[in-house]
Amino acid sequence: MKVVTMGAHILDVLVHPVESIPPGQATALVQQVRLTAAGTAAGTALSLAKLGATVSTAGAVGTDATGDLLVSLLERAGIDTTMVVRIASTPSSVSILPIRPNGERPSLHLLGANTAFTPADVVWDKVASADHLHLGAPELLGPDNAGEILRRAKELGLTTSVDLIAPGNMGAIELIAPALAHTDYLLPNLEQVLGFTGIDEPAAACRRLIELGAGLVAATMGGDGVLVAQAERIAHVPAFATEVVDTTGCGDAFSAGFLVGVAAAREPLQAAVLGCATAALVAGGLGSDHGEFDLVTADEFAAATPALSTSYLPPC
Repeated sequence: MKVVTMGAHILDVLVHPVESIPPGQATALVQQVRLTAAGTAAGTALSLAKLGATVSTAGAVGTDATGDLLVSLLERAGIDTTMVVRIASTPSSVSILPIRPNGERPSLHLLGANTAFTPADVVWDKVASADHLHLGAPELLGPDNAGEILRRAKELGLTTSVDLIAPGNMGAIELIAPALAHTDYLLPNLEQVLGFTGIDEPAAACRRLIELGAGLVAATMGGDGVLVAQAERIAHVPAFATEVVDTTGCGDAFSAGFLVGVAAAREPLQAAVLGCATAALVAGGLGSDHGEFDLVTADEFAAATPALSTSYLPPC
């Protein structure tokens, strides 16, 4: 599988564990500080590469030291970064993540250069040599730009997927509607599905996105697993039981596992199982790049690990 991941590239600075921010100028000692590549393009690229895909990534970072580090971390993971644009006038995107003992991750985020990438920056000859385009954070690129990129990818014969980055309460359907007509797989979280559609009921919200053009919606729900919605049905795939250290990058890891699954001709629900297994493996440590796994070990994990409660039953 040859994949281009395009969109958000972020340097994550993760601090663990953080129960509270010290007052004033006080100091708290922590056990770990890690710097990792992340974001709906770069983070997905990391897990795709581990699962055996050949990955090129495209987006915008600054010419600063942060951008240098981001590019080097991706290259170290075997990812082609020649389509990453360097922007001198804008800093690279950074998130500071104080990870709580239960794995939750509030964030302090610098948007940075991610909004500077445009269709004019795409190396279309290189995209044409791939099988699949994964567009992360179309809402940062702008609806018209995102729609144009996905349309051209489809014209070149690629399958396409989209993930979102904005919190659901900051979303609006107008931000993503032009992209959906050219999207085979939409891979947001459930909060985004509800927030972007303005519909409170999960099944109805997923169906709305399909009506607007998405071929399939796989909405992740953390420990509740994922809803897989197609025109003819909606099904629930449970998450796997695992000791969660940090949920950073779990949505990106799910996307990677799901996409590798469907590329291998697995049925969508089985692809979602692989996605959930990949997310669980990443959740076991700190950062989007956690875990030494490949497709074989991810499948073995899925076969050997019990699922969490399947009590979440969506309306069908």
